[in-house]
Amino acid sequence: MAKKVFLSFHYDGDVTRCQRIRNIGAIEEDREEVSAQRWEAIKGDGDQAVKNWIAREMAGKDAVVVLVGGGTASRKWVKYEIEKAWQDKKPLVGIRVHGMLDLQGNKGSYGDDPFGKVFDSDGTPLSRYVSLHNPSGADSKAVYATIRDNFESWVNGAVKRSW
Repeated sequence: MAKKVFLSFHYDGDVTRCQRIRNIGAIEEDREEVSAQRWEAIKGDGDQAVKNWIAREMAGKDAVVVLVGGGTASRKWVKYEIEKAWQDKKPLVGIRVHGMLDLQGNKGSYGDDPFGKVFDSDGTPLSRYVSLHNPSGADSKAVYATIRDNFESWVNGAVKRSW
């Protein structure tokens, strides 16, 4: 059964990979995908406008899935989305997407764990609680197949803060 999820990712680095994951059919879409122009317009309206947009998009979602590529862990808004999911007690999980090809046919680079850069109230990195799945596969098709075959169970197993 398709889940309503908020996908968090580095737009410039992984939008193509994100689009492929959306096509798996395990995600219930209730909005149109945000174009690069629309995202830039939102950012151009300032930080509060971005936070408001994130809050609206995250509301009513079953989970937050962070798609992790080479630059994801260093992205300001990915970090904010992880913090907000944790604060709002949303189930949270990560999936590495560097093994999938982009539009130019290139694999991504292996990135840092973004959950290791976000901390709970006692200073513990969220990487201690949140799973970051590294899909197996010898090539992009095999990695995609692993994500396709496991996406629903990974989302169902996402960690939700209980305190």
